[in-house]
Amino acid sequence: MRKTVLTAAVLAATALFTALAPAAEAGQHGHTTRVQGAYGRGYVHDRHVSRQPGAVSVSRGTQTTGGYGVASQRSANWGGGAYAGSASRTFNNGASASRATSVVNNGDGTYSYNASRTGYDGDTRSVSGVVSRP
Repeated sequence: MRKTVLTAAVLAATALFTALAPAAEAGQHGHTTRVQGAYGRGYVHDRHVSRQPGAVSVSRGTQTTGGYGVASQRSANWGGGAYAGSASRTFNNGASASRATSVVNNGDGTYSYNASRTGYDGDTRSVSGVVSRP
């Protein structure tokens, strides 16, 4: 049951990226926000996006004047019957988590998928398989 739900989610994500891909314009953009509050408190937040035909990547980061911070990255590539996506998040204290997903059209009415997730405790879980197109 769990594989079926994960497979459906992976295939839905692939369809979504494929449908949205033509609407995305190639290029890069980003912004930095700096906020300064009372008593020296504040933060800096960055967000940068890069889009190319068949690929997108987003990086974000927030750093406080108190020494707390987090950085995250997401990316996706698609085309030629394949999709690959990944995401990661890392905190200033070194804790990190990540996930990765890939789907490939085998050309015979089946799709191969692979998904893995690594938690903040370092535990990695993976699932993979082959499904038939409905």
